[in-house]
Amino acid sequence: MKNVNVVKLGRPVNVNSKRQIRLRELELKRKNGELKRGRPVNENSVRQKELDRKKFNRENGIELRGRKVNPLSVRQIRLKELEEKRKNGTLKLGRPKKVKVEDSNEVVNK
Repeated sequence: MKNVNVVKLGRPVNVNSKRQIRLRELELKRKNGELKRGRPVNENSVRQKELDRKKFNRENGIELRGRKVNPLSVRQIRLKELEEKRKNGTLKLGRPKKVKVEDSNEVVNK
């Protein structure tokens, strides 16, 4: 087996340079869990309160999304009637038949 000399390539690193000192401090903070990144969060801001409220609602199953439904609107009344007919079994499926209006003066088949 041959002995291989490992030669460090590249430019030598000055361990006392400002950059190396800063990198060493960052690595130390990272190990201790003290490294703070990004903009700090203001816990009393309106957005944080809104996010907390949404998180609370999501955990309790009361997640509100979008616009509130008006139960007295024409559409909601129609949907409620359709749901009642489905439950009763009186809802007819498919397209309704065309109502033929026969005029006694017109000849239907020419």
